[in-house]
Amino acid sequence: MTASRRDRPVLLMSLGHACVDVYQGAVAALVPYFVAERAYSYAAASGVVLAASLLSSLVQPLFGVLTDRRAMPWLLPLSALTAGAGVALSGVTGSYALTLAAVAVSGVGVAAYHPEAARVARAVARGRHTGMSWFSFGGNAGFALAPLLVFAVVATGGLDASPLLVVPALAGAALCAAAVRSAGSWGEGGGASVAEGRDDWASFLRMSGAVVCRSVVFVGLSAFVSLYVRERTGGGEAAGTAALFVLYAGGAVGTLAGGRLAERYGRMAVVRRSYALTVLAVAGLVLVPGPAVYPFVALTSAGLYVPFSLHITLGQDFLPRRVGTASGVTLGLTVSVGGLAAPAIGALADATSLRTALLPLIALPALGRLLLCRLREPSPPGPSVAERSDPRDPAAR
Repeated sequence: MTASRRDRPVLLMSLGHACVDVYQGAVAALVPYFVAERAYSYAAASGVVLAASLLSSLVQPLFGVLTDRRAMPWLLPLSALTAGAGVALSGVTGSYALTLAAVAVSGVGVAAYHPEAARVARAVARGRHTGMSWFSFGGNAGFALAPLLVFAVVATGGLDASPLLVVPALAGAALCAAAVRSAGSWGEGGGASVAEGRDDWASFLRMSGAVVCRSVVFVGLSAFVSLYVRERTGGGEAAGTAALFVLYAGGAVGTLAGGRLAERYGRMAVVRRSYALTVLAVAGLVLVPGPAVYPFVALTSAGLYVPFSLHITLGQDFLPRRVGTASGVTLGLTVSVGGLAAPAIGALADATSLRTALLPLIALPALGRLLLCRLREPSPPGPSVAERSDPRDPAAR
């Protein structure tokens, strides 16, 4: 098998991931339009972000447990369609409650996608950090494109044009189906497998606590950086969209860099330094006035995203016998739980100012860095039963 054919499932999974994670980024990108067209307060707008995150954070670990027991590749295209349908309907609903329900449905689609997708991606990447970083890059690229997509659709047609946002979901469903067929034709990712090794729950939970800190910072900035930059620079919708794009696009680049840096310096060293960088970057974003805020948005993005794919593989290696569960927590619960803090940030902004509400975000990466102290690099897991019996493995012959 040629290298290009072997890497084809990784490419398809990355592209499909991009199409699904557009909808995680789209919810935050829609917030300024809900404020402008429907006169939502900061607290009400952050409630939309919470609705997309809360149900997702609760059900995603459950999908992880299910994928540990049985492979569900059919779930990938179905979840892509569900994620897109919820966001597409959110702009045309007639009430606040229906808007919350629509974005909650989208959140369930996102939750259903990630554990199974991470399991399949790990299988087709054959444990390579760069392979998983490409898979993560796809999702972060989708995040980055979301503000531009929403701006192109909603800035010209208003919220009534939101049904057009379903298009990436249709493409994502097709790509996911193609990835499953491509991987399955070589016997990769077709069934749930259990690797040898011991689950290290203590280390996994400490790392998960750090990811929660990162999540609160990321979700809080996703919800409010567009509005904040518009206030600080005196710019319009384009200024806010540019800031959100920088936050997401820098993440896409940072994810690829994370995989390469980890292969050179080790995952834990890279993760720790990224959290330290994030403390300084968020401080600059919140405190530096005027257009100089944009470089700090980019640095914040790098600090938040360089460790993104490393969190996934570290979690899977800390729990080698529960890869689906680990993926559901690191990609789902710990990430989505950041949405729980969004209403508190919004309420504080309504009571004081948006700048004051964002100040606590400076301390959270520092707390995450403390949780990572003395956390050791996990040993690579032993091969799964499926991998030991793979007839293409020369060692098995």
